[in-house]
Amino acid sequence: MERRAENETATTLVLDIPDWPGHRAGQHVDVRLTAEDGYSTQRSYSLASAPSARHVELTVQRVTDGEVSPYLVETFAPGDRVELRGPVGGWFVWTPVQTEPVLLVGGGSGIVPLMAMIRARRAAGASTPFRLLHSVRTPADRYYLPELQREEPRLEVEHLYTRTAPHGSARRPGRIGEQDLRTVAWPPQASPSCYVCGPTGFVEAAADLLVDLGHPPERIRTERFGPTGG
Repeated sequence: MERRAENETATTLVLDIPDWPGHRAGQHVDVRLTAEDGYSTQRSYSLASAPSARHVELTVQRVTDGEVSPYLVETFAPGDRVELRGPVGGWFVWTPVQTEPVLLVGGGSGIVPLMAMIRARRAAGASTPFRLLHSVRTPADRYYLPELQREEPRLEVEHLYTRTAPHGSARRPGRIGEQDLRTVAWPPQASPSCYVCGPTGFVEAAADLLVDLGHPPERIRTERFGPTGG
């Protein structure tokens, strides 16, 4: 097991899972922890790794007063064991056989399954055009920054800041709006597949804006999360 800090509150865990059955980009797993007294609790985490990767990667954001995420982010170490169930999910997935343009819209840790799609595209050598819009509070809250800053053919990455923007930014901090998506999104005429993931309010707002811009609801796939105790 290895760990890699993504920002001050999120860590990627690189796990060696014997007999892992494989997964599709966008799926998640259920992680169960069991204490010595028999008490157990479970949380769902998206897979960040490409399906072809040798190891399974989970990016976990620490939730204040949570039961699972603080342990995984701060305490979980090589040799420790957790129980994984999955992979789970079949709707919010992307596979390299898809050739239409792809729009990825993530809020906070909602970028995790979208990153798996970007990595799956890269691993397959696919030329499918991808655009990513990632909304975070501040520049310090970005995920996978070194990887996303590398130039990659037909992959465009934009960050949206809701609390504090970088010095010189043309956009004032604020929640996602119609102009943000109008600027980044493929036009409806291009028939893109749209994937939106993040907190419930963010997902509902982004999906509604895409529909308002003319994207058919059936081409918008959403994955949302809310307070679960962490």
